[in-house]
Amino acid sequence: MNKDLLIGLLISVTVHLFALNPFAGKQPPPKREIVKKEEIIQMEMPPLDEEEDKEVEELHDEPVENVLAPPSLVDLPTQVTVTSFTQPLQPPPPPGMTASKGAINIPVNPPGANFGRGIKDLFDINNLDQKPVARVQNPPQYPYEMSRAGISGEVVVEFIISAAGDVVDTRIVRSSHREFEVPAMQAVQKWKFKAGRKGGKNVNTRASQPIEFNLEDAK
Repeated sequence: MNKDLLIGLLISVTVHLFALNPFAGKQPPPKREIVKKEEIIQMEMPPLDEEEDKEVEELHDEPVENVLAPPSLVDLPTQVTVTSFTQPLQPPPPPGMTASKGAINIPVNPPGANFGRGIKDLFDINNLDQKPVARVQNPPQYPYEMSRAGISGEVVVEFIISAAGDVVDTRIVRSSHREFEVPAMQAVQKWKFKAGRKGGKNVNTRASQPIEFNLEDAK
């Protein structure tokens, strides 16, 4: 056999074997690293103390005696005498003793007893040459309780007009209801006048005025 033909046959067989080999030209897979498993160490628990059985004492229903008795109120009849409601009179202070500054003096004289005292040249309104003329004469304030109850009334107020035209003193002559007296006096004290004249000069004048409280005016 020819030497060249034999060499070509060997080369052909080698090429075919290399082509048919599936693992030719491939690198072998890398080796996997073996992971070491960590060992878990179990801790031993200390032994538990055994519970001791406690004896339970039985409760006996025994009556409890009250050491302290509750206080008792005894209704005793009381005698009420006639003098229980009377207040003893305080004797008057000795002569020469002065009252303290904080003491409250209660007037003994009735209201209006000192009306016009200390005012000189006081004339009656009917004896003047020229009567006073009202400049400011606002009506009184109607009491709420009387207005709510639907009660009307009238108050007659006597007052003194000074030479300057101001009301310097007031007093109640009569009234249908006492509830109207204070509002009437408060209103008159704020009135202003042109003073009355006598002998060519302004003088103090005594006058009186009825003040009516009407429910229609209160609305």
